[in-house]
Amino acid sequence: MKKINQTFLAASAGILLLSGCATEPGKKTAVGAGVGALVGAGVGAIIGNQSGERDKGALVGGLLGAGIGGAVGNAKEAKEKKAAAPKPPRN
Repeated sequence: MKKINQTFLAASAGILLLSGCATEPGKKTAVGAGVGALVGAGVGAIIGNQSGERDKGALVGGLLGAGIGGAVGNAKEAKEKKAAAPKPPRN
């Protein structure tokens, strides 16, 4: 149980560091990566615990979650940027 708390604490600290560095234009990407890392680390720790490799599972899950979450956040950001762009006048 102590290892799970340490893993959770490390993942939370990493997310805070990532989200704290976010500037306004890249905020959704950073938040998506942070949330993805947290969820991925938690799921990875649970799955890894079944095979006796909880720490490795948390690490792999966190990395995959951060990548997927960052990609989703980046896609949302690009979609919003495209929708907010001024439309050319119709003739």
